[in-house]
Amino acid sequence: METRKRSLIKAVIWNLIGLAMMAAVGLAATGSVAVGGTVAVINTALGLVLYLVYERVWANIGWGRHV
Repeated sequence: METRKRSLIKAVIWNLIGLAMMAAVGLAATGSVAVGGTVAVINTALGLVLYLVYERVWANIGWGRHV
């Protein structure tokens, strides 16, 4: 089972990658750094919270684990 700290670090790193990609897509789609950046930050914040919840739920599910 993963610790909460490990889940948090994984989520933060994954979301930093997602933030960079979303900012690039937002900039390309809107032509605006401000709008693209705002969309990227909102998306990343929501994604981080949902990912942490998702990881913690799966950490408590024993299905498919081999001990």
